[in-house]
Amino acid sequence: MAASVTNANTGTPSYSMASLYVGDLHPDVTESMLFEKFSTAGSVLSIRVCRDNASRLSLGYAYVNFQQPTDAERALDTMNFDILHGRPMRIMWSQRDPAVRRSGTGNIFIKNLDKVIDNKSIYDTFSLFGNILSCKVAVDEEGNSKGYGFVHFETEEAAQSAINKVNGMLLAGKKVFVGKFQPRSQRMREMGESTKKFTNVFIKNFGDALDKEALQKLFEPFGTITSCAVMTDGEGKSKGFGFVAYEQPEMAEKVTLFTSL
Repeated sequence: MAASVTNANTGTPSYSMASLYVGDLHPDVTESMLFEKFSTAGSVLSIRVCRDNASRLSLGYAYVNFQQPTDAERALDTMNFDILHGRPMRIMWSQRDPAVRRSGTGNIFIKNLDKVIDNKSIYDTFSLFGNILSCKVAVDEEGNSKGYGFVHFETEEAAQSAINKVNGMLLAGKKVFVGKFQPRSQRMREMGESTKKFTNVFIKNFGDALDKEALQKLFEPFGTITSCAVMTDGEGKSKGFGFVAYEQPEMAEKVTLFTSL
């Protein structure tokens, strides 16, 4: 394995293959405990437990830097999810470039997971498809699974292969959904685009003067109407609001532009 993976956009190493991220640590785990554990895999250059600046309490994760990439790889392969101070460690390659972490490349989302599926189960299932940079099942404050998780593969090809093979499969007796992870910015952007494609217009404050035919005649100049309705009470009287559905989004948009003037 190469000493680093290169970012296709910048040509620079995106993570060091001699540096490991160790997460899900018990708050009382110290550097000396980690050194005792990881030095069995090879020569350790440094270890840092990340702590809160004010309280100096552990944040639950650390970085372990090896002298040789092969030693780091050995630690990842043999120690991932080992129990340390009562908790399984989650080990992955150190990825300190936030742009790469947030890019969505190689990331997949898994939902409808059974409560018994943990980080190790996810890792064991999806490592068949390629090198995993990180994986995690979302949990609540008590450590119980929320029923979904994420896997970050080294390549987009591995991620797509996992989606193709595992989506719809049964894991621990439950049919799971596996799809491409979308960063929040992309989801919000797509939501914004979808709102531009509306064809229904809500009309209000016209009292009881308009019935369905009159409302349709009033809004026909903006385009072809596919349906029209005036909301009425139990006695058939207009509630003063209704809906007009157009054939094309552009027609509905004309109405909103006109009524906002």
